[in-house]
Amino acid sequence: MKGNVLASLKLMGMGMTAIFFVIIVIYIAINLMLKWTKNGEAQ
Repeated sequence: MKGNVLASLKLMGMGMTAIFFVIIVIYIAINLMLKWTKNGEAQ
């Protein structure tokens, strides 16, 4: 029982960190795209 709880907590932590990294990567990609589009357009 104790091993199962520890394994599920470990899996949950790994899932949370994976989601966190995906959100950070998407945020950086959107910021870069906005910068490139701003610099590319003549306004």
